[in-house]
Amino acid sequence: MSIIDSVNIRKILDSRGNPTVEVDVLTISGAFGSAIAPAGASKGSHEVKDYPPKGVDEAVRIFKEKVVPELIGLDALDQKGIDSILHEIDGTDNFSNIGGNVAIATSIAVAKAGADFLGIPLYRYVGGINSIRIPFPLGNVIGGGKHAINGTTIQEFLVLTMADSVKNSVFTNAEIHKAIGKKLKEKMPGVSIGMGDEKAWVASIKDEDAFQILVDVIDEYRSSTGYKIYPAADFAASSFYVNGKYRYRDRELSREEQINYVAELVEKYGLFIVEDPLEENDFEGFAKLTEMVGSKCLIVGDDLFVTNIERLRKGVEINAANAILLKPNQIGTLSDFIKTVNFAKESAYSTVFSHRSGETEDSALADIAVGLNADYIKTGTVGGERTAKLNQLIRIEEEMEE
Repeated sequence: MSIIDSVNIRKILDSRGNPTVEVDVLTISGAFGSAIAPAGASKGSHEVKDYPPKGVDEAVRIFKEKVVPELIGLDALDQKGIDSILHEIDGTDNFSNIGGNVAIATSIAVAKAGADFLGIPLYRYVGGINSIRIPFPLGNVIGGGKHAINGTTIQEFLVLTMADSVKNSVFTNAEIHKAIGKKLKEKMPGVSIGMGDEKAWVASIKDEDAFQILVDVIDEYRSSTGYKIYPAADFAASSFYVNGKYRYRDRELSREEQINYVAELVEKYGLFIVEDPLEENDFEGFAKLTEMVGSKCLIVGDDLFVTNIERLRKGVEINAANAILLKPNQIGTLSDFIKTVNFAKESAYSTVFSHRSGETEDSALADIAVGLNADYIKTGTVGGERTAKLNQLIRIEEEMEE
């Protein structure tokens, strides 16, 4: 039977050494699911709350006291019903009582138990026969912002490879990561080049120097492989928006100047994806930038939308952005996540599924992305918690080809 027999929660570590939660769900028949919640450093203010005010230990206590008794005896195959109960137990619109990380770990663990009960992969359980494509991987190769000390102002410089297989895309991104590290060491001899939260290279260089290194290496690999390889950037602009100005190391830009600057970067470097180029509440600015360069690249809203369907509706109404970044723990349950994904697709927005900077070895994001036919998946390029998702994509590709 798919009836839930036991539920357990434990505090474990994420990739930054910070506490997070893992939830186990076991059915009467022995079907099992376990999921771990990641954590973001660069977070939108409209995301659900990670944990109650007193933190992870309080979340664990509340879960054992209030959530476990409500889940025992429920059908693990009733994903929407269980996700609805999580909302009812919490009683807020942002999971501030039990914590969004607790909710998403529970929700995905239930889905994994359901898939195990039916004897099918998680991606099939999530998407059924409609799961027909594997997203192209997007990886962070030079980092700054809130992900790295003394790095660039712009948070992420990324590479997107569209090869003939996900395996070739994954390995090409990893090789480009290595090549960029080598370039940085050549450019800065005798200076230690480190890595940030997502294992991207960190160096004290100007943003435009980072762009130039990125496109130079991409040009080399594009020529040698014949693959479609593109540069991308996550500005995380809210993190350096202060008192109405965008504050870079060497300048301050007004809203209009920032819009024009981003448009110039798109033209100069051929950026394929531009994420969060403006602060998180500037819907009109996003719309203006999308009108200017949206035909040439994807303008992606992350902090702008925070995987929230209502904020996405607002964006769609005025054509603010043409793509959305999607993070399960931003919204709290798998059912809510799927609703936002489906609305994005109905609205002709491209979908970019994403990890968090504080990640775990849980690979569910890869299955969920394949199950929901994501266009792209942002996972990093190296590091065990990042390659867990990438290696799972490779496994899924092999399975789908059989």
